[in-house]
Amino acid sequence: MTVKPLGDRVVIKNVEAEETTKSGLILTSAAKEKPQMAIVIAVGPGGKVDGKEIIMQVEAGQKVIYSKYAGTEVKVDGEELIIVRQSDILAVVE
Repeated sequence: MTVKPLGDRVVIKNVEAEETTKSGLILTSAAKEKPQMAIVIAVGPGGKVDGKEIIMQVEAGQKVIYSKYAGTEVKVDGEELIIVRQSDILAVVE
């Protein structure tokens, strides 16, 4: 099954958080923060959204940083994905 976002929506998948600190301490699952870095899986077409013309600035395969509590989490074919608005994406990591 594929997920095709509509309007200014973007489907992203979290990048796994590091399990050790820089000093070598191993973090438990309770101590890990929710990751804010993700890979773009699919991008909506953009166009007119709420009366404004939206041009999509991200594309599939890019690594992005998104707002901490943004989006809707969905599970598709056993994969956990997040659907966010393009405006919830803060930066592209190169």
